[in-house]
Amino acid sequence: MAKGTLYNKVWDSHAVEKLPTGQTQLFIGLHLIHEVTSPQAFDMIAEKGLKVAYPDRTFATVDHIVPTTNQARPFADGEAEQMMDAIEKNVRRFGVPFFDFKSGNQGIVHIVGPELGLTQPGMTIACGDSHTSTHGAFGTLAFGIGTSQVRDVLATQCLAMDELKVRRINVKGRLKSGVTAKDVTLYIIQKLGVKGGIGYAYEYGGEVFDAFTMEERMTVCNMAIEGGARIGYVNPDETTFAYLKGRRYAPQGEKWDKALAYWKSVASDKDAVYDDVVDFDAADIEPIVTWGITPDQSVGVSAQLPDLSQFPPSETKTVELAYRHMDLKPGQPIQGTPINVAFIGSCTNGRLSDLREAAKVAKGRRVAKGVRAFVVPGSQPVKAQAEAEGLDQVFKDAGFEWREAGCSMCLAMNPDKLKGREISASSSNRNFIGRQGSKDGRTLLMSPAMVAAAAIEGKVTDVRELVKGA
Repeated sequence: MAKGTLYNKVWDSHAVEKLPTGQTQLFIGLHLIHEVTSPQAFDMIAEKGLKVAYPDRTFATVDHIVPTTNQARPFADGEAEQMMDAIEKNVRRFGVPFFDFKSGNQGIVHIVGPELGLTQPGMTIACGDSHTSTHGAFGTLAFGIGTSQVRDVLATQCLAMDELKVRRINVKGRLKSGVTAKDVTLYIIQKLGVKGGIGYAYEYGGEVFDAFTMEERMTVCNMAIEGGARIGYVNPDETTFAYLKGRRYAPQGEKWDKALAYWKSVASDKDAVYDDVVDFDAADIEPIVTWGITPDQSVGVSAQLPDLSQFPPSETKTVELAYRHMDLKPGQPIQGTPINVAFIGSCTNGRLSDLREAAKVAKGRRVAKGVRAFVVPGSQPVKAQAEAEGLDQVFKDAGFEWREAGCSMCLAMNPDKLKGREISASSSNRNFIGRQGSKDGRTLLMSPAMVAAAAIEGKVTDVRELVKGA
């Protein structure tokens, strides 16, 4: 049983009481909401005549359904307009701070929280979105919840939770040139499987994570859920503290010193005990591309697609379905697979550093004929900073569309969708059938730099060959 880990410390400090069910009533330090999973939750508390228990610990934005081209109201999509109208009315009624288009801080919820300094070490964080694990990069216990749980947090600021085991994942050594955080997280999922983390919180560490920026850590933690883990986190350190200092909601003055002492105290002890420990060598990781319909169905860009005999019998049907759906065959190289669409964005890879890396590849080149390519910043501040650096012009000169902030084609609850059998090179987090808006569409997950390279070449390409030192 794990002991002395950040998970144990934060869990214990937020535990209200043990329930008769065996679960723990856990206090939620920060509740983030958006327009998709909140309307019914607000309706449920309104029906009971309840208020939001801690409106100062609840923050809202809009991301999933917002168009990334024309954001004039009313939206062309009637359902999207209804969701937008609902969240506007609910935040006014219940006194919840709202980062809308006029705020200058609208964007994907998992990008907005960190860049405003709302996300801080030692917190418990909940949001009605599965990729809430992103916030674990700051040393938090952050997890996605369903609509009924959104209701519970709004009404009580607490949740009934089952305690998890803790697995330490060490990535040792140094990454090769051209290998990114997205490749690291896809590699881990490939090796441990999409069900490997069920019942676990993942603690990421080792030299690679020590050297990662906060944005790189967020990319890995974002996809912990794709490996079956409810939570993924990195212990807070000087990199964390430097990122937070001076941000809008970060503590100031004496409060900063007090917070810093607490943040340092929640990090896992040097002699912490884990339920499981897994080690990986950074030298074994190359740019990764998914070929199937689950995030663990992936290969290195220089590899061939695996034979069915390499999978356990329990996975055979899923693998056969993946090959049929993707129209790929065992033994063929992933490199050279043609694409129709290139999407750079999402809560996984829509941050400024992601756009910078993609722009390095796009600069001075042109998107291949017949490829629809677009870049969607993760938030209004990301968009503004990218434009200040001229990244938007780099992309536009290369033939990419430059969009407004939003979730876009990550799950296509907006006009950005695949059409028919189109195949997409995507920097997002899921390659499920139908995920990007077409039941027949196909998705290849990869890093932003790899997406840019695919857009330029019109096919899956090793970015290291296209841009030396990329």
